[in-house]
Amino acid sequence: MTSPPSSIRCFLFLQGPPGPFFHQLGQALTDGGHRVRRINLNGGDEHDWPTPIGGAKATCYRGKATRWPLYIDRYLREQGVTDLVLFGDCRPMHMVAHQMARLSGVRVHVFEEGYIRPNWLTLERDGVNGHSRLPRDPAGILAAADGLTMPPEMPPIGASLGRRVRDTWGYFRHMMWGAVGLRYPYYRSHRPGSILVEGLGWVGKYLTRRGVTRDTQATLAALAGKRYFLFPLQLSSDYQIRTHSPFPSMKQAADYVLASFAAHAPDDVCLVIKEHPLDSTWGGWGPFVRDRSLDLGLGRRLVHLAGGDLNALALTSLGMVVVNSTSATFALAGGVPVKALGTAIYAIPGLTQQGRLADFWTAPQAPDAQLYDAFARVLHHHCLVRGGLASESATRILIANALDRLLAK
Repeated sequence: MTSPPSSIRCFLFLQGPPGPFFHQLGQALTDGGHRVRRINLNGGDEHDWPTPIGGAKATCYRGKATRWPLYIDRYLREQGVTDLVLFGDCRPMHMVAHQMARLSGVRVHVFEEGYIRPNWLTLERDGVNGHSRLPRDPAGILAAADGLTMPPEMPPIGASLGRRVRDTWGYFRHMMWGAVGLRYPYYRSHRPGSILVEGLGWVGKYLTRRGVTRDTQATLAALAGKRYFLFPLQLSSDYQIRTHSPFPSMKQAADYVLASFAAHAPDDVCLVIKEHPLDSTWGGWGPFVRDRSLDLGLGRRLVHLAGGDLNALALTSLGMVVVNSTSATFALAGGVPVKALGTAIYAIPGLTQQGRLADFWTAPQAPDAQLYDAFARVLHHHCLVRGGLASESATRILIANALDRLLAK
């Protein structure tokens, strides 16, 4: 077979975020003269990659996880893959593919939810969050930021919860059908718990959204004028929790934070627990918060929010506690103290508080504004692409900007 010109690259896509983004990005790469390949790992992947691109059909891997390392190695070599593209680098199948790609000298591009949000997604070479290649010390950040500028102010990008719900439900529905129909008998989701229950949770979330908005407004009105710390929840399915923190689940992290708050925080201060906007836990976190409030004797000092503007909540808080959520950047940008419990790209002395969580409740330390400015410039230059996943216009913007990053040498 005649080898293609060296300027033509071959991009292999594995699992992406639910929805059409990866398929549309693959089509854009093909339109630019590059080759695109896809491996589906479950029925949801098939649903999100509905047609061949550039005449190449997607390959469906239905084998055991134990055979995946040699399979992906052979596929990379036989197809002449130059670039591997995936969403999240901690899923077990992605981790293996990532490692095999590096052994073969294949470039690895990792998408993830944006370090700075909204309007941005993360796209890094080799890894994100705990696997990022960015410096983790103040001197390294300041040196890397030298000569870089912040992007100009731009209008916000459209987003729709309904779009995310439809994309996610469509993906999980076809994942379940693929499993029930034994098309992918060995596939195991990287997400804990029942996929069916999670899918039903998304439906419930969409149907109850107006009631959640009313409850949130009432809770925020009652919170007005009170001093509080903010604890934004992450998804237990997020591998950043399980891989880059000491906690196996978000509930165990929450137990740790609540016990520390009850033991060490001043009596006149509240703790606001805010749910992740994409959390589809059946029934929400309300029952968990009520139970823990009773167990710890916190009463009205423990406040639960299923909605609300995270940025506004962060800016009026005394400080934010996170495991390793990127929502910490809302607080850091506003000069609000942050305590990170896990490995995070921003967990740098001078940005986040070091030492014990117990001390954070009584003596929170604000981030260094100059250091955060340098950190934000480095993120925008090396790690972020403008766009989103929750509307057609947002995806178009994301594709245009991701192409520039993917095709850079």
